[in-house]
Amino acid sequence: MPERIIRSRRIVTPTGLVDGMVLVGADSRIADVVPTDEVPQGAAVYDCGDRALLPGLVDVHVHVNEPGRTEWEGFETATCAAAAGGVTTFVDMPLNSSPVTTNVPALQQKLAAACGKLSVDVAFHGGLVPGSADQVAALIDAGVVGIKAFLVHSGIDEFPNATEADLRAAMPILAERGIPLLVHAELESPDARPAGRTYASYLASRPAEWENRAVRLAIKLCREYRCPVHIVHLSSAEVLDDLRAAKSAGLPLTVETCPHYLCFIADEIADGDTRFKCAPPIRGRENREALWGALREGVIDLIASDHSPCPPELKRRTAGDFGKAWGGISSLQVGMSAVWTQARRRGFALPDLARWMSAAPARLCGLATRKGGIRVGADADLVVFEPDQRWTILGDSLLHRHKVTPYDRADVTGRVEAAFVRGTLVCEGGRRPAPPTGQCILLDKKR
Repeated sequence: MPERIIRSRRIVTPTGLVDGMVLVGADSRIADVVPTDEVPQGAAVYDCGDRALLPGLVDVHVHVNEPGRTEWEGFETATCAAAAGGVTTFVDMPLNSSPVTTNVPALQQKLAAACGKLSVDVAFHGGLVPGSADQVAALIDAGVVGIKAFLVHSGIDEFPNATEADLRAAMPILAERGIPLLVHAELESPDARPAGRTYASYLASRPAEWENRAVRLAIKLCREYRCPVHIVHLSSAEVLDDLRAAKSAGLPLTVETCPHYLCFIADEIADGDTRFKCAPPIRGRENREALWGALREGVIDLIASDHSPCPPELKRRTAGDFGKAWGGISSLQVGMSAVWTQARRRGFALPDLARWMSAAPARLCGLATRKGGIRVGADADLVVFEPDQRWTILGDSLLHRHKVTPYDRADVTGRVEAAFVRGTLVCEGGRRPAPPTGQCILLDKKR
């Protein structure tokens, strides 16, 4: 007898759309997906009607910042926002918390900080900084799902950029253990220009060539060590041919981009509007369309938020100085709607959304048997989505700790109506979720 039944005329499964019911067992996993004429008796039924039922989103790139910078964002507010946005699992980045997660004691502090605060499930990336390669194996043994490195200054001094030598020291370990190296791919030039109040000046201060050279270095090392390499937040379409060739050669390489690179273009960003500052920068219209093409082709595997909030004063909105403002975009709660709005205009369908934002991210972080798909045996992580509903995002209504976001007052299509984590209804109607029931996920990759 199932514990719960969730019924929908549009269930997005790995094999296509199904009119039926998801049966949730006592173990909080999906027991079966059956036609609607086989309704078991005695179980609680949640009827979605014509609303779509998708696998809960898996966001592999979220900066929670707790402990140490909880005033920027914390586990309670981040996971509340995630639940309201259909994200039922996310992976926390090793910065901008303090201490940064470059060793096991720091990871343990992060786990302690998260305890009892989670509305969704949370996994963790470890970090690689100069001299920390000897900590990588222990972090993997402790359960991290990836190791993140910056090739340019991260924005905080506690997490300096790794050198090629640092990558070379860590990659044999990662190759042996099957854990991905996540690369922030920018290599700074010595002739970098300062940014000012215009978005054009900021774009010129971090040119596409920075990103192109860094991606090519990552491909070279991936080919040499056969270590899984994941390029985070790709913004430059100029390097797509290199990525296409690397994938065609069978390299263990994956690529993500972000909602802001798929939704916004540089020409439409007003001077001084530092809400749009992120690194790498948002680029031009042709660049954006090329990223959409790469998603269609499969050169880009997945979409992640890179949710990176800060206190409003650090965005320097009064001064409008892109050079001094914190670089990061808050989008954890609205990414699904923002992406779907743009995707449907280009002829994509709900299974594409599930592939980019659920299945592929779950595979990347070693959770594909549990997360990312509506199939028997997977955790009953589900999102009820009304794909045709038009609405306006209001920053003040978001559940992130801080409300500053470039999506404020954006008109979008597609709204998250409810989310289930392991069969439990955690959020409905965008309201603050029920008492925390999320879990910390530690990957078992011990030798």
